[in-house]
Amino acid sequence: MKSALRWLLASCLALSAHAAQPPSAASAGARADAGQPFLIDDQVLIPTPDGAQIAALIVRPRNAPAKLTALLNFTIYARDRWSLADAKKMAAHGYAGVVAYTRGKGRSGGPVVPYLHDGEDAATVIAWLARQPWSDGRVGMFSGSYNGFTQWAAAKYRPPALKAMATHATNAPGIDTPMQGNVFQSFIYPWPFYTTDDKELDDATYGDRERWARLQRAWYAGGRPYRDLDKIDGKPNPIFDEWLQHPSYDAYWQRLIPYGQEFADIDIPVFVETGYYDGGMVGALYYLQEHYKYRPSADHRLLVGPYHHIAMQTGVLPEIDGYRVDRAAMIDLQEVRLQWFDHVFRGAPLPAVLSGRINFEVMGANRWRHVSTLAEMATGRRRLYLTGAGSAGHLRFGDTAGKQAPPVLTVDFADRRDVDFRPAPGMPDTRNALVFETEALKAPLEVDGLFDGHFETMINKRDFDLAVNFYELTADGRYLDLASYLGRASYMQDRSHRQLLQPGKARTLAFTSQMLTARRLAAGSRIVAVVGVPKQARIQINYGTGGDVSAESIADAKEPLRIRWAVDSYLEIGVREPPDGP
Repeated sequence: MKSALRWLLASCLALSAHAAQPPSAASAGARADAGQPFLIDDQVLIPTPDGAQIAALIVRPRNAPAKLTALLNFTIYARDRWSLADAKKMAAHGYAGVVAYTRGKGRSGGPVVPYLHDGEDAATVIAWLARQPWSDGRVGMFSGSYNGFTQWAAAKYRPPALKAMATHATNAPGIDTPMQGNVFQSFIYPWPFYTTDDKELDDATYGDRERWARLQRAWYAGGRPYRDLDKIDGKPNPIFDEWLQHPSYDAYWQRLIPYGQEFADIDIPVFVETGYYDGGMVGALYYLQEHYKYRPSADHRLLVGPYHHIAMQTGVLPEIDGYRVDRAAMIDLQEVRLQWFDHVFRGAPLPAVLSGRINFEVMGANRWRHVSTLAEMATGRRRLYLTGAGSAGHLRFGDTAGKQAPPVLTVDFADRRDVDFRPAPGMPDTRNALVFETEALKAPLEVDGLFDGHFETMINKRDFDLAVNFYELTADGRYLDLASYLGRASYMQDRSHRQLLQPGKARTLAFTSQMLTARRLAAGSRIVAVVGVPKQARIQINYGTGGDVSAESIADAKEPLRIRWAVDSYLEIGVREPPDGP
């Protein structure tokens, strides 16, 4: 099964280290950048109300107007070379480019604490920027991943000077990391070392892929509790261990970003970019859906195409995961972001590619579509019923709820003979899963938007984790990613409160995918869904006791998990008919 959260891994590993600057007690004042039209102040320290300091650098155009709008990137990724490039990009476009580091990073004293103080600290920086003599009193925020989270964390405090946010691949703590659907994933395990070991970034530790692969293998093969990861590794990881104490989306996570009705108060324009190949889409869609839910009139625009996690930084890839990207999708994402800022702050026309609230490139159709809501991405819905009929390891989707034998999946959590298994290149991982497919399509079909699941299940344990991954299986045998879901059954009704299943009693599980797609499927292709239970080295294993999953071990495996689906269980996808329509 593919991981929807591959996005944070190695985003910066290929870049060389850059030594941190020595501490400074105050700003040294702006200096001219020799040979370039910039004024640079890279020694700024901004005090917080509780006595901490925030290190920042500011780049302004040398011959700028008297007053400037500031564009701020508030980041934990403290590397001055990257930050200076970001700030110069904004200054070259006539803004004051600002990059501020989270407390404890760069020239700031004290410990590094991811997430916990970022909203208040970012709001402090925004207020400080608005008071500067060169400021016009307006601040926009930009950047993505963790730095997209800091924008929403700041918005929670509604600083008056914050007038716009431009995010991409947006992290939502407790929603997409360190857990997705309340299921913890081990790709995030080395990240606290990367960001907190020193004042800059610990590339050597984070980039030790053999160490992390060895750790995951040892944990999986040995069957120890998930909370023992740091004991197996031999180095304490207190931040990760603290996260494990909060498997529900409880007050610990809710305090970090807007929650519930707080979204209704966010009345500034928001632009978000993400990609069909970006696990950060999970967080990006969460913010968008919650913002629309509590503020239906929100000026919140989505741009999504066949992009990976760092496409905004590095550019659009011409080919990704076996898919050759359409010419229409090969756009300059940074330029679109700057055009959007010019629209918000200078009254420039809105970029045509953002003419709707939801703007998506249809893979294989080489065209953009623009609609008002996620639901409008599709013009119809198609139900695919799960059946127990089929052959050669593949079961058939039915067009209606039939009378065939229901599908049944058995998973033996005690069996670790697959510890070194790797799926063939380009093939999905079908371990501990059922594979369902349609007949070959007689005509092209456009599949757009999110998919829904409605499963009538009966199991012999008190809980299980579910993964659903959709693919297009082309006539020549290639699997192309569509959309995915990962979630814990006991949290499907409410991610904040666990509701265990009763062994031997039917339970309805309703869910919506955390990723969306837009793809024109070719005639002759089949729609394939891999429906299974995660049992692998890189994802927490839920043994089904109903206790703390992080405390469960292989000793809790006992009898294999058995899931039986009723014949009226289905997955439902969004389709556009005719596929080439407007």
